[in-house]
Amino acid sequence: MTTRVAIVGGTGKLGGVIRAVVEDEPGFEVSAVLSSSSSLDELDGADLVVDASTPAVSIDVVRAAIERGVNILVGTSGWSSERIALVRPLVDAAGTGAVFVPNFSLGSVVASALSAAAAPLFPSVEIVEAHRETKVDSPSGTAVRTAEMIAAARAEVGPVESPHVDQRARGQQVASVPVHSLRRPGVIARQEVVLSGPGESVTIVHDTIDPALAYAPGIRIALAAARDAEGVAVGLDSFVDIGVRTRAHRPPAVPPVDGLSGQAARATPV
Repeated sequence: MTTRVAIVGGTGKLGGVIRAVVEDEPGFEVSAVLSSSSSLDELDGADLVVDASTPAVSIDVVRAAIERGVNILVGTSGWSSERIALVRPLVDAAGTGAVFVPNFSLGSVVASALSAAAAPLFPSVEIVEAHRETKVDSPSGTAVRTAEMIAAARAEVGPVESPHVDQRARGQQVASVPVHSLRRPGVIARQEVVLSGPGESVTIVHDTIDPALAYAPGIRIALAAARDAEGVAVGLDSFVDIGVRTRAHRPPAVPPVDGLSGQAARATPV
């Protein structure tokens, strides 16, 4: 059976990449393409909603999908763990599924997992993320997710050391981790996690060079996962086993995804 997909924000950059993947993916078809200002009544008839809109619109898209009893895949930034917690009861009550993916890049998933795994070993951790000047929100969803994973991994050793964070130039604290956001031309997406200790430092860097190529494998995995999801799942690491274990990573209770084949396991609520 073919899954009919409505894409909100399908006229934007990320939405365009998602639309191309859906059109090329067996078992899926695009049923509607909405801009961020379209009427959400256009979601009627869809089997799956994909949200690539804006942070201000995204919450309404999620609610509209839940009200229709339709699963949703959210690729829009701005969804912190606190914000996701607000919609979790709605998803559970409706018996639907919601998958939140801050970054569709498999490389980004690896970099964030490595950062979380290393975080308990270093007292100081800071994130520097850069995106093109047209990105309206900061910090990025990827930086927020990485900071939350770092904090979870450091649960036993405590928050990172963040001196002088009362000064605005020290960045915004997310789960105790200072995050510094750059918005400039000539860059697509870049994140650096700098871990420092006495006499040494480690920097873990992920660069997105070509979004269409970088995001397509992750989008395929996320589509299959979101179609069958029950409850809330966050991050591609919910469906991809990259062999890194931290407190922030709870492996699914089903066989892991083969990231190369794009075959996804059923989502496990988190």
